[in-house]
Amino acid sequence: MNPLRNRLAIFFILICFVGALCSCAHKSGHGAKPESKHTFHQDGESKQESVSQKQATEVVEVKSHGKELDGATIFSKYNSAVFMVFTTDGKNTYQGSGFFVNSEGLAISNYHVFKGTDIGAEAIKLSNSDVVYSVKEVLQRSDDEDFILFTVNCNHTNFIPIAASKPRVGDKVYAIGSPHGLENTFSSGEVSQWRDKNLMQISALIDHGSSGGALINQYGELVGITSGTFAEGSQANLNYAWSIDAVKPYLKIK
Repeated sequence: MNPLRNRLAIFFILICFVGALCSCAHKSGHGAKPESKHTFHQDGESKQESVSQKQATEVVEVKSHGKELDGATIFSKYNSAVFMVFTTDGKNTYQGSGFFVNSEGLAISNYHVFKGTDIGAEAIKLSNSDVVYSVKEVLQRSDDEDFILFTVNCNHTNFIPIAASKPRVGDKVYAIGSPHGLENTFSSGEVSQWRDKNLMQISALIDHGSSGGALINQYGELVGITSGTFAEGSQANLNYAWSIDAVKPYLKIK
C-alpha cells in the first residue's frame, strides 16, 4: 500500500471510530439557505478556494430515452457509481454522498458537504469496498445551486449517464445515497413539483447523509443531486434535489 493510500485508510478508520463515539454529524441541506461567500479552510486558516477553470473531462449525455427500467435494474447498474464522502473541519467529522459522471473519476456532490472543511482531507469510500480515495482537484462549485464538481484519484469508475432533458412533474425518480451512514440506500418516488429553474421537489425518501447523492430517472439517466428536505421534522415527505442542468455548463458533453 502506498503512503497516500495508507494515510487515507487511517483517516477513514479514525472517521468511523469518531462517528461511532459521537454519532457522527451528517451535513445536510435540511432547512439550509445559500450564503453569499464560499471558502474552504486549510491549515487552520480561512481562505478562498482555488478552483480550476479548465473544462471538465467529457461526460456522456443520453440524446434519446431507451426503454424504461425497473428499480432493481437501476440499482444494479449504478450502485457502484455512488459513493460515501467523509469530511472534517478538524474537530467534527461529516458524512455525505457523491457520484461519478465519467469513467475517469469525475464526480459531483453537494457543495455544503465540503464547505468549511479541510480541503484535501476528504475521504471517498466506494460502494462495497474498503479502499478509500482522496479528492484530486476541485473544478467548480456553486453556493447558490449547491453543487461541487471534482475529480477523485481513481480511474475506470462506473458512472451514470446524464439525461438530456429535465423530468416532468409526475415522472418516476430513484435516489441512491447514504442517509445516516447507511451505505447506498435506494428509494423511489416522483417529481412532485419544480420550485425554481433548477430546484425540484421530490417524494423519493432522503435524509441526513443523502446530500450529494444521485437522482436517476426511469430510463437510468442522471437528472439531479439529492440535497435535503424543505422542513425539518415534517411528515409530508417534502424533499428536494438540484437539477443536473445546474452543472451542465461546466461539463464537456459528448
